Amino acid sequence: MKVERLPPVRTSLGPTNHPYMTGPWTPQHEEVNAWDLEVLEGAIPADLDGVYLRNTENPVHDPIGRYHPFDGDGMIHQIEFKGGAATYRNRFVRTRCFEAEQEVNEGLWGGLMDGPGVSKRPGFGAHGALKDSASTDIVVHNGEAIATFYQCGEAYRLDPLTLENLGVASWAPLEGVSAHPKVDEATGELMFFNYSKAWPYMHYGVVGPDGKRKVYQGVPLPGPRLPHDMAFSSKYAILNDLPVFWDQELMARDIHAVRLHKGIPSRFALVPREGGEPRWFEAEPTYVLHWLNAYEDGDEVVLDGYFQEKPIPRPLEGAPDGHGHLMAYLDEHSFLPKLHRWRFNLKTGETTEKHLDDRVLEFGMFNQKYAGKPYRYAYSTTAKPGWFLFNGFVKHDLETGESWSIALPEGRYASEAPFAPKVGAVDEDDGYLVSFIIDENKGASECLIVDAKRFEVVCRIALPHKLSSGTHTVWAGREMLTK
Repeated sequence: MKVERLPPVRTSLGPTNHPYMTGPWTPQHEEVNAWDLEVLEGAIPADLDGVYLRNTENPVHDPIGRYHPFDGDGMIHQIEFKGGAATYRNRFVRTRCFEAEQEVNEGLWGGLMDGPGVSKRPGFGAHGALKDSASTDIVVHNGEAIATFYQCGEAYRLDPLTLENLGVASWAPLEGVSAHPKVDEATGELMFFNYSKAWPYMHYGVVGPDGKRKVYQGVPLPGPRLPHDMAFSSKYAILNDLPVFWDQELMARDIHAVRLHKGIPSRFALVPREGGEPRWFEAEPTYVLHWLNAYEDGDEVVLDGYFQEKPIPRPLEGAPDGHGHLMAYLDEHSFLPKLHRWRFNLKTGETTEKHLDDRVLEFGMFNQKYAGKPYRYAYSTTAKPGWFLFNGFVKHDLETGESWSIALPEGRYASEAPFAPKVGAVDEDDGYLVSFIIDENKGASECLIVDAKRFEVVCRIALPHKLSSGTHTVWAGREMLTK
């Protein structure tokens, strides 16, 4: 393996025993370019052509308050496949906040768990006073990678091949862009939403395939809410108003405490994709971090996602150093997300819903060629009990109800694994899952490639350094990488 190391960034980070700044979540500050990567098992598929990108919460400075892993600085890790070979590189996302902290070599903003008065400068996000780290999500649109912040930030562009930072997206509104904008590969459109503490509390927007914003409208809510994701079908963008949001009385004192508001249903807004009046549907109360896909089925719109059975979990017993509350909210086995299907009847206005699987699953992926359309296969992750760490994958055949699993050995943890279609694919599951692995047993990382049809590992590729764990990823085929 050949490695080119870039000049180091400034860091003030000192020793810590924080559970999400150690082990698989140990910050990694080295930026590199690497090629002639060592293949540890199997062979790199010659029909895999494109890039896999993963965003990472990777703190550079000592926190000035109580650290939450979602506060970390954004770092994009990329592996490119072409002609049976692979190259790797990684770069920090140079947000305005990252650059400001580099200037003074210290943290300037408090985080998600801090009260008022911690941040030293005005900040971003629906919460307010947060650092826009662009460290949550990553998508590719109009030949550019877009890194976004979970509580709404400026949306930062990078070249998906070189990871050169390109600055703020010109289409991003002043109210910001939430994590999880959605790209429809069939139309070239990007759909996004944002939310805030100011009326109308949520907006919906569309960016055309030319990179220019063409729709931006309010979606009025009863008050401030905390939506995290959206979905789309061929005709509708699907937004949500869920009964898990800030305590209104405490928010008046600038304290952001999340509560489950009993007696309030879940609500779903079906907004015409080209803009227009939303149509609302009610459903059982829950919280949903992530959706899978949505599509029209006769008079119904079908939506798949991960229904939380205990969206406000009890503090995790035995958590280190009093981190029980933090760790419960990050532990899927505490809030219990289950693969779930909602059906919204456009004629009657009624909603029907049910679990599709009773296992704890989340962070689902599918073949993006079927986004907004009827689809058959979904790929979810499993999680280590007590931790925000992925330890396996599950493939579902949504037509037959069959499923297949891959479990990683203890001490090996995966990243979200998008579906990468084979060149010349015919069937919906003709392709691969791609994931970065953190091996705590060896203090190393690698790239894992799974044949999605046979659902077995076909290749493992060594990476030049151990990664820090993170959240979201994207696969972009070669056709997505140019404007």
